[in-house]
Amino acid sequence: MTETLITIVDDDEAVRDSLALLLNFRGYRTRAFPSAEACLAAWQPEWRGCLLLDLRMGGMDGLALQRALAEKGNTLPIVFLTGHGDLAHARAALKGGAVDFLEKPYEEAALLAAVAEAVERDSRQHAVHSRTAEITARMDRLSERERQVMDMVVAGKPNRDIAVELGISPRTVEVFKARMMEKMQARSVPELVRMCLEAGDGAS
Repeated sequence: MTETLITIVDDDEAVRDSLALLLNFRGYRTRAFPSAEACLAAWQPEWRGCLLLDLRMGGMDGLALQRALAEKGNTLPIVFLTGHGDLAHARAALKGGAVDFLEKPYEEAALLAAVAEAVERDSRQHAVHSRTAEITARMDRLSERERQVMDMVVAGKPNRDIAVELGISPRTVEVFKARMMEKMQARSVPELVRMCLEAGDGAS
């Protein structure tokens, strides 16, 4: 399992150290980068936790890093820190999905609350992603005929109509349906429908 880390990106070494000290003291594990470019080069899609980004840095700034990471598919929640905050930047950061936008000198309580919210959001996102991936994997194990039957069951068609449409007997439909429900680990049709909705399946 990938470790949950708070990734700090700030070109001020003293700020990086103080943030790491505060967060480590509160039980978080951290890693730090002195520039947006260094973070972008090291970024991995399996990272868990959240990002603490300085807004203004030499070279690529925090908003540019937020956009660049989004293009790579980053879903890690972001908390911005800045000594030069203004409403336009805050609006851009939050519109880009940031959890919070805090001005330096930050209040410890506000920072810790923002980090806790970001980590919780990441946990929820990861749980949803894992669930979706598991349902998709179950769907991939279905035979072509089982998948056809599933699509029609989810669409609300009775066995008799499915049999006519597929040119097979209602009894054969029952056999395929039973196999499909077992592979999907669905105890009922409503549960099967919910799975398809969770997976964003077109049949639903």
